[in-house]
Amino acid sequence: MWKPIRKFLNDIHLYAGLISGLIVIAVCLSGTIYVYNTEIREFADSERYFVQKGGNRLSLDKLKSEVEQQLGAEVVGVNVYESDDRSVQFSVKLEGEERPVTYFVNPYSAAILADSKERTASEEFMGYMFSLHRWLLLDRVEEPILESMGNRDLGRFINGIATLLFLLGVITGIVIWFPQKVKNWKQGLKIKWSGNWKRVNHDLHNTMAFYSLLTLFLMAVTGPFWSYQWYREGWQKTWDIYQAPSNPAPQSKSEEISTAEIVEEETVLPLISLDEVLQVSNQNLDYAGFVRISLPSDGKGEVSISKSRTGFFAKSGSDQLTLDPNSLAVKETKLFSDLPVRQQIGRSVKALHTGEIFGQFTKFLWFLGCLIATSLPITGTLIWWNKRGKKKSSQRKKAQSSAMEVA
Repeated sequence: MWKPIRKFLNDIHLYAGLISGLIVIAVCLSGTIYVYNTEIREFADSERYFVQKGGNRLSLDKLKSEVEQQLGAEVVGVNVYESDDRSVQFSVKLEGEERPVTYFVNPYSAAILADSKERTASEEFMGYMFSLHRWLLLDRVEEPILESMGNRDLGRFINGIATLLFLLGVITGIVIWFPQKVKNWKQGLKIKWSGNWKRVNHDLHNTMAFYSLLTLFLMAVTGPFWSYQWYREGWQKTWDIYQAPSNPAPQSKSEEISTAEIVEEETVLPLISLDEVLQVSNQNLDYAGFVRISLPSDGKGEVSISKSRTGFFAKSGSDQLTLDPNSLAVKETKLFSDLPVRQQIGRSVKALHTGEIFGQFTKFLWFLGCLIATSLPITGTLIWWNKRGKKKSSQRKKAQSSAMEVA
């Protein structure tokens, strides 16, 4: 009974790998590089992110005032690293720009080091890696390939199919790996380097896949989250984080007029001290980390704070604070650790996919896992090709022996 089941699973594993092989290589190779996206950009463009300590550090309010005076525009947010050698990043709403522009500012001199409108070579390269990983570079093709969908949607669709096939290969692979005789299980955990290249290739495929099984499974099971709406909703419902899209009721003309009047009356913004906001953040979230502050605009809204841990074993998942813009009193606190474990898993889909679940420690494991995943279609295809050649040789010998018997 077990033999036909094993053969059936082996066929699924084989054809899933052959069909998705080239795409998996492209996606996993770009993913291997993109695991260290932040580190690569910070190393290549270190003049943006790092500064030399010199004198006293200026307050955030002073820096904000200097930036707004230099640019003649409003600061709507700030990113602060709790490290003396890091620049401060201000988000500025410029006229004619749809999104705020990020300015990198020296915290000791208030000098603007760079802005996000200036695309560096490292950003262009990582942009290509992200495009290859997510859309197979089809988003960069100007002419539409299909009339029924855009190039980006097509790339996302093909990527999703390949990822699902890869997931199927991971699941069937562990069953196939399990030795037929339990007493020989240790052979599946090591590579026989003294064997011929075919044996070494076979062991590399099986053994390396086994050791990276957890990372391969997590990368594969989270990947379709960004490819298919049905998969995304299924994930969210499974982990109890789904929120149905809200359809706001249409306003009557009188309500639109009254709303416009209210907005016009509330255009006077409260004077918000960034230093006091940061102080409130550190008092309520007492740990070293990376802080994002979003300021209210158009005379309405609240001050939003997001803080995440940094360090080699730093857990993913940011904590959120909402402050009253007038008094800076904490109106709402959302701690990631307070969520049920089920929701923590659901909200960590990106960290589970990229390996940021436990900081640099797991990122390195994911890097190795993604590197192994890149090699699996190659080693797997070689195994299939070698077996195919072996079958042909066996059939040829049988045909020759039959001919001799007839003669």
